[in-house]
Amino acid sequence: MKVNYDIVNERRKNIMALIQKLGEVSVHMLSNEFNVSNLTIRRDLQYWEDRGAIIRNHGGAKLIQSMVNLENDYLTNDKYKHAIAKYAAQLVNDGDTIFINTSSTALLTIQYIVNKRVTVITNNAKAVNIKHDPQVTIVLTGGELRTPKEAMVGDFALNNLKKVSATKCFLGCSGINAKDGITTAIMSETSINETMIERTSGLKVILCDYTKVKTKHSFISSSTSQIDCLITDINADEEEIEKIKQLNVEVIKLKPLLKF
Repeated sequence: MKVNYDIVNERRKNIMALIQKLGEVSVHMLSNEFNVSNLTIRRDLQYWEDRGAIIRNHGGAKLIQSMVNLENDYLTNDKYKHAIAKYAAQLVNDGDTIFINTSSTALLTIQYIVNKRVTVITNNAKAVNIKHDPQVTIVLTGGELRTPKEAMVGDFALNNLKKVSATKCFLGCSGINAKDGITTAIMSETSINETMIERTSGLKVILCDYTKVKTKHSFISSSTSQIDCLITDINADEEEIEKIKQLNVEVIKLKPLLKF
């Protein structure tokens, strides 16, 4: 009985961590996340509502009180990012030249490309330190270095990008929705992302976890209809996903990668 209680307690702790991060969650999303029934999730939400931490609503719950900081894996999206990056790497073929932007998820793709001769062109200076197969060649765009993302931007980076083309691009974003397109919170990265999409002759892929779907930021990199594929995870807003699919965009929804 003690083991069962510990499992329930850990799940409820993880549920609260997610609610703290997102502010609002749905029963459907939590059921997918923890692989339990909707009824079980409702009981867990009732547990937190009884303690004055959340208010339940139709289909979910909303945070109404700050709780003690919980240190666990659910405060990061690493398990989703690695699942997305690993899947994206499978779309890379021997001989490809690919663009990767400053996205941490897109950057992870490099480490999953194995036994293929691939050239990666990126404005992400962090690519210097990422582990990769020796057959993968990494080329930096150069440009003005902006911290803390270590993004290379500006005219120098743009001019270099305009001299090359890629067979595929794998780009992250701050937000994506059917109406407003692919957006970023950083103005200086907008033209870089836009140029990468324009200079790609083949598959154009957006990589982002569920927190970016249905989100809008200030600067538009492209319309959603300009991309071919969105790779996200199972918790992405289903209504928004259907709208994106109507733009002839293939959508891949993945379960989290628990070991990486």
